Amino acid sequence: MRKLIVCNLMSLDGRYSGPDGDVMVMPFDHGFSEYNAERLRAADTMLLGRTSFEGFRDYWPPVADDSEAPPLEREISRLNGAIDKVVVSDTLTADQTGPWHNTRIVPRADAHKRITELKNGPGRDILVFGSHILWNDLLAHGLVDELHFMIGPGVVGDGVPAFESRPDVSLRLVDTRTWDGSSLLLTCYAVSS
Repeated sequence: MRKLIVCNLMSLDGRYSGPDGDVMVMPFDHGFSEYNAERLRAADTMLLGRTSFEGFRDYWPPVADDSEAPPLEREISRLNGAIDKVVVSDTLTADQTGPWHNTRIVPRADAHKRITELKNGPGRDILVFGSHILWNDLLAHGLVDELHFMIGPGVVGDGVPAFESRPDVSLRLVDTRTWDGSSLLLTCYAVSS
């Protein structure tokens, strides 16, 4: 069975994003990109909600050929382009996937069934980046295997909390990590219902 792994940055005060969904107020540094590249190398499917997909689609494709972008960012761009993408959305259409033709759109009503089929099929890890509403729903329905939170030293104060509600799950810490010169702390939890 494939693992479904949620990977997200979180502020020290437990925020997924700042006011009005602004992710640029989050405490990023080089550890964030290093870990995201590592996760992408170990996966073959990315699962996204519409808003996160549109943000990725609009930002990442040109980075691969940007000679001024750091090499790691160019690699992430190439990995994002190559990985199969599944977008849970009732409004996105196939002609809106842009340069990413390896994208499937799943209606919300079919999401749990289709994601269960993905997890039971052959392949490598399934990643969820961003997609706060989607992963909270999947967590509540027993479809998330691991939560990987990169906790940064920033206190956002206001914004979107990481958790929509108190999920009926048990979490077991399986790994922690830091990076030289980074202020981020990675915490990895196994999820059980």
